[in-house]
Amino acid sequence: MDLDITADQHDLLTLCALRADDATLDWSLLARGAQSPDSLAALMDGQLHEDSRAATKNRPLLQQALSAGLDAARARVDDELAAADKAGARLVTVLDKDYPANLRVIGNLPPFLFYRGELDQRDARSIAIVGTRQASEDGLRRAARMARELVDHDVAIASGLAKGIDAAAHQATLTAGGRTFAVMGTGIAAPIYPAENRPLAKAILSAGGALLSQFWPTSPPAKYTFPRRNVVTSGTTLGSVVIEASSTSGAKMQARLAAEHGKLVFLIRSLADTQPWAKKMLDEGRAILVTASSDITDRLGQAADIQAAGQQRQQLALAGL
Repeated sequence: MDLDITADQHDLLTLCALRADDATLDWSLLARGAQSPDSLAALMDGQLHEDSRAATKNRPLLQQALSAGLDAARARVDDELAAADKAGARLVTVLDKDYPANLRVIGNLPPFLFYRGELDQRDARSIAIVGTRQASEDGLRRAARMARELVDHDVAIASGLAKGIDAAAHQATLTAGGRTFAVMGTGIAAPIYPAENRPLAKAILSAGGALLSQFWPTSPPAKYTFPRRNVVTSGTTLGSVVIEASSTSGAKMQARLAAEHGKLVFLIRSLADTQPWAKKMLDEGRAILVTASSDITDRLGQAADIQAAGQQRQQLALAGL
């Protein structure tokens, strides 16, 4: 296997692959508890130091799974790593300094990301542009314009590689010569979903962007994968701007997640005028009304400063603070 994996990374993936009575462990709990080699070693010894309801529930599961042995989990990890390697993907985990700075600060962070393309420190200064798959022509135009204007201010654009608003944002960023990365709802070695966006995914990689996935590399699309994808799309960015989204849209969920993550939530005026949920978020002070791209860019820091703050947070985690 050519994929360069450390023993600690392999151990972290093995913990994620453990099963006890058909139950898996809480991956975010593992991610929070495995940010240093010492804390990873404690987990491998069955110790969960976090004092939370999730820890209380998972502690006996962890100990039961470890007592049953690691062979099956390690075999699963090796199979998935082989699939990732074949797809030309790489791995970054919470143990690594190049784990995305913005993602490290959320409570429900993933323990690992598989990715194709390049991670870049500029991604620290990024905004997610999201919205419905069933976008109107006006919505597509607004997404493209927002992407272009943010690129003009050295903002990296994230989205979810879905059809509609996501695809418009990615494509407009590429056309403007900006950086974009896509957070996928499938494994990194699974066929690109939706199939119609395979050329777009290829173009993102050709332009030096990245495809990211928090799932096992062979994972197909499933109902649960897209809400989880929204968590990472929010988490990897400084904020999310919602262009067009109904009350049942995943983009509405991402706005809620971003607010819970302490990220910036931006809602454009046409959305606020037509969607009660958007007006409610604005009225409650959980979102910012966008009438010009400067409403977003005036609130963003510089990538190097954001990256440094993320590394400082990791050092605090390592020190047990």
